[in-house]
Amino acid sequence: MKKIQLIQKITEQGVVAVLRGKTPDEVVEAAEQAIEGGIKVIEVTMTVPFALQAIEKLAKTYSSTAQDASKFAIIGVGTVLDPETARAAILSGSEFVVGPSLNPATVALCNRYRVPVMPGTMTVKEIQEALELGVDIVKLFPGNLYEPSVIKAIKGPLPQANIMPTGGVSLDNLADWIKAGAVAVGIGSDLTTEASKTGDFSLIAKKAAQYTQAFKEAKAALS
Repeated sequence: MKKIQLIQKITEQGVVAVLRGKTPDEVVEAAEQAIEGGIKVIEVTMTVPFALQAIEKLAKTYSSTAQDASKFAIIGVGTVLDPETARAAILSGSEFVVGPSLNPATVALCNRYRVPVMPGTMTVKEIQEALELGVDIVKLFPGNLYEPSVIKAIKGPLPQANIMPTGGVSLDNLADWIKAGAVAVGIGSDLTTEASKTGDFSLIAKKAAQYTQAFKEAKAALS
């Protein structure tokens, strides 16, 4: 039941912060600022040195079941290439797993432990394979290779597919992706680049607030 609830919360929140950095502390600070700004779904990529330390620290502070709104956040792991990495991240507190590609063994492990898994896909064939493996949300990656209209094309033969574009999503096109049928979006460098250049991590909170508001407005326009 928790897996279903997590998927519902992820799609309700709608914006996933994909965080990279040079150190675990840097990523934790970026995550805290993103959460402060309203993005409550945090993906720490395994390209971060000692990424599991960042996941563990964030998981001890935030929880998807927290009653205190300031402590509510869903902490997950990204850039997962294999089941071994997925299991290590889950044991460190990760509540969802994201990969850049479709790895059946990783999906099987996540299904075994009832953890939401969002593998990267580029083609209808890969999306169909993901659905057959029991994936609930597929990551369309890299999103910057596509236009939002691709979702309508995919949903022609696969209307049951839940698609989350990642890469190339911006404040300018977020509404277009949601209007096209995306269940959520992943935001990466656009959220953190300015803060990394200036050293002012409060800029992440400001940008996160803009993304959160843009998602809410896009969803409201559909109702």
